[in-house]
Amino acid sequence: MKYQKIYFIGIGGIGMSALARYWKRKGLAVSGYDKTPSPLTEQLRAEGIAIHYTDDTDYIPKDVEGTLVVWTPAIPEDLGELVYVREHGYELLKRSRVLGEIARDQRCLAVAGTHGKTTTSTLVAHIYTESGEGCSAFLGGISKNYASNLLVSDNPVVVAEADEFDRSFLQLFPEIAVITAMDADHLDIYHDLPTYQQAFRDFAAQVSRWLIIKRGLPITEKDTKAKILTYAYDDPQADFHARNPHPDETGNFVFDLVWPGGVLENVRVGTPGRINAENSVAAASICLTAGLDPEKVKAAIGSFQGVQRRLDVHLNTPHLSYIDDYAHHPKELSAAIRSMRDIFPGRRLTAIFQPHLYTRTRDFAADFAEALSGVDKLILLDIYPAREEPIPGVTSEIIFDKVTAPEKVLLRKEELMDYLEKEPVDVLATFGAGNVDRFIGPITELLKKRV
Repeated sequence: MKYQKIYFIGIGGIGMSALARYWKRKGLAVSGYDKTPSPLTEQLRAEGIAIHYTDDTDYIPKDVEGTLVVWTPAIPEDLGELVYVREHGYELLKRSRVLGEIARDQRCLAVAGTHGKTTTSTLVAHIYTESGEGCSAFLGGISKNYASNLLVSDNPVVVAEADEFDRSFLQLFPEIAVITAMDADHLDIYHDLPTYQQAFRDFAAQVSRWLIIKRGLPITEKDTKAKILTYAYDDPQADFHARNPHPDETGNFVFDLVWPGGVLENVRVGTPGRINAENSVAAASICLTAGLDPEKVKAAIGSFQGVQRRLDVHLNTPHLSYIDDYAHHPKELSAAIRSMRDIFPGRRLTAIFQPHLYTRTRDFAADFAEALSGVDKLILLDIYPAREEPIPGVTSEIIFDKVTAPEKVLLRKEELMDYLEKEPVDVLATFGAGNVDRFIGPITELLKKRV
């Protein structure tokens, strides 16, 4: 590394913060900008990383030759700091390029897919760590086992979440990869499903040894030089699958894992829900293919505590429970709601959903409505815009009008806590990728008073 300083524009992003932590651990001077404070930026500051929240070029290191600037496409192109570094000759690399450079000289294990990649990649990293092998991992969420989105090891294995946004995953050249799903998303970038799915085929072409795909995905041998294996939740035609999966009394699934090397009996998933059972099969498929000891894989699946904001249980009593999930795509919502029905059978489910992006709301309004109709009551919030400008006619109402749940209400997020003060709930869930997570603490405290 020829640089002494690394400056991050958008340092509070989940992928950016993992890189910031990595280079801080390597002894470099790390600093950066983000738009707003968050629990994650506060943790980075506690770790000795200087962060500011105003678009101010005075904070950028003036040593042009000795400073690498890393940025994320989530940052607007006209941001003053981004314009400044471009005009002043700094080396400027996207986050995905930096991750690709770190992974290039190591054994890369990657998890791609529209859904499930954060939990699956975090579980792969946990299995490697618990088995004693160790790995470095750059994760798209905060592991509850390690309270971080970064793991660092001397073992030259990198576990990476391969993000398709902005075709970022094409910077990775994995030895082994899993693809979990290829449902349409990010149509603001890809425009249509065929183009989106072709990007996954382009990624598949970069995998060198084994490509493990969820059975049924439109990828064939002509798309990759790697050997293709398949996995599924309980499809016996898949190379890796769960035999006789069933929830125990806590909602955690138990199954026999069938794989090309035999049968691993009585695998108990450490986190509840059907979706986590499927993610466990995917993670095990990478680790067993890579040669890890099957019994150590089984033990690590059992000790996995999950990822913050992925079926994240904050309160759980027989009559009052609260669970939070990052789901922001219709298929993710459907899977999360189905899992919650497994975990809390027969109970009344109230969901708070904050749509993420105007384009995603426009493109999938009917699908969102169908997924959200699976709850007993929906509390729908305004759209979180993230990087986008408003689109005329696109509001949460285009979802709301199509929802057929028994009860539904449309609120501004400023009204939410006052509304919940008077709202009786049994099982409450929050969903979304925007800033709905800022309500987790207040909601948890509010509900604890009722226990």
